[in-house]
Amino acid sequence: MKDIKVLGTGCANCRNTVKLIEEVAAERNVAVNLTKIEDLPEIMKYGVMSTPGVVVDGKVVHAGGVPDRAKISTWL
Repeated sequence: MKDIKVLGTGCANCRNTVKLIEEVAAERNVAVNLTKIEDLPEIMKYGVMSTPGVVVDGKVVHAGGVPDRAKISTWL
């Protein structure tokens, strides 16, 4: 199971990123533990300066803008 965190303060791009990850994971039948982190000090711990940020299994893989489906697929 992949541990995925979406870092963001609740903006539309952050919500869309969560939704896309859920959709792609469901399409590929991949189990994910998806967490949304909105606490700014917690986000800063990852060194993410532009949101949404995505952390997969403890590693920052994306920051700034909504990732596309192809990119999400590579994380899964």
